[in-house]
Amino acid sequence: MSKELIYLLLIFALLVIPRALQRFSIPAPLTCLVFGIGAMLWLGEGSHDPVVGLLATLGISSLFLFAGLEVDLADLRKGMWPLLAHLVIRSATLAGVAWLAWHYGQLQWQAAALLALALLTPSTGFIMDSLSQLGLDEAERFWVSSKAIAGELLALAALFVVLQAGDPVHMTLSSMALLAMMVGLPLLFIGLGRWVAPHAPGSEFSLLVMVGMLAAYITYALGVYYLVGAFIAGLVARLLQQRMPSLASHENLHALRLFASFFVPFYFFNAGTKVPGEALSFEALGLGLVITLVVLPLRIAVIWLQRRVLFGESFRSSLRVALALSPTLIFTLVLAAIMRERFDVPAVLFGALLLYAALTTLLPSLVFRRPMDVDPLQNEAADAAVVEQHTESVRDQVEVLSPGDPATPPR
Repeated sequence: MSKELIYLLLIFALLVIPRALQRFSIPAPLTCLVFGIGAMLWLGEGSHDPVVGLLATLGISSLFLFAGLEVDLADLRKGMWPLLAHLVIRSATLAGVAWLAWHYGQLQWQAAALLALALLTPSTGFIMDSLSQLGLDEAERFWVSSKAIAGELLALAALFVVLQAGDPVHMTLSSMALLAMMVGLPLLFIGLGRWVAPHAPGSEFSLLVMVGMLAAYITYALGVYYLVGAFIAGLVARLLQQRMPSLASHENLHALRLFASFFVPFYFFNAGTKVPGEALSFEALGLGLVITLVVLPLRIAVIWLQRRVLFGESFRSSLRVALALSPTLIFTLVLAAIMRERFDVPAVLFGALLLYAALTTLLPSLVFRRPMDVDPLQNEAADAAVVEQHTESVRDQVEVLSPGDPATPPR
């Protein structure tokens, strides 16, 4: 069988079959991950294809580029004090879990810190793109998105520090390079918008994606993962929205949704092919269940208590916000791979983290009875459905109050 036909079959399998299985409340990313594990068990090292690896990099980078573009600092400022309280509590829980993993888990302190981030950090890109499918009201959606974004900003900063802390000199140089990139990205965007975009109408999307990929590669070269640079590039583009409206326009966001929806499944498939065979054991299954039964209820309880005690929300609303913030799929996969590659954590722990990520991702689908997905296009479709429903409601009210209605008195 030719490679071209294999790639076509793989594209069909990753883009069609997971969508068909969503009717059974199975999130599409988990299906792609299982396909990757199956390919690893079948082909072994032959499943590590460089083309799939490149597509996976495009997928994770475009997803976090889109996540950075969705950050609204004005909304974050509206809930500044509650979010600060949330970050203080999150920092305390991260420090506590990291200390326990370092003290009792016989891990290096850096691996222990990464383990805490993998267990407690919600996957913002996944949650934001699935938010409209959960049936939350406007206030609940605001707090879920705000807490997810604030938690991700904290996690990305902690990830950079933890990965660089082993070498103070390298950390200093990397910090300077990161600051230079954050200063240079706005200048690059402005320069491209002034000298390229006016002579190439419709090129803003291509420029946005290319700058995002460049930033992702820079942070990867600095010893941090691709997602940090992609997120920063998206955030910078959002901050330049008033000066360069076309950069973060609705058309560009829609195009980026299309781009990410095609490439993201390859990331989960590629992550499945990197799972070591030793991670698929009964010992890993047992450890994963124990971690899930201990950590997941504690995460939900902490957020529930925070919403109830500090902000006086109802029992039901607080629980819905806490459940919506439970998925950790992307962050857990990324950090588990880093822990395995750089700190040689046991394969059993790696497999346990995969099971934990899968169960936390399944939970909202089972509770809300709606399959969560990482496809940004479904988020846009759901938003359009809400707008259409609101329009129909307004149209019905107008018809009731129209002069031709018999229940309406004559003028």
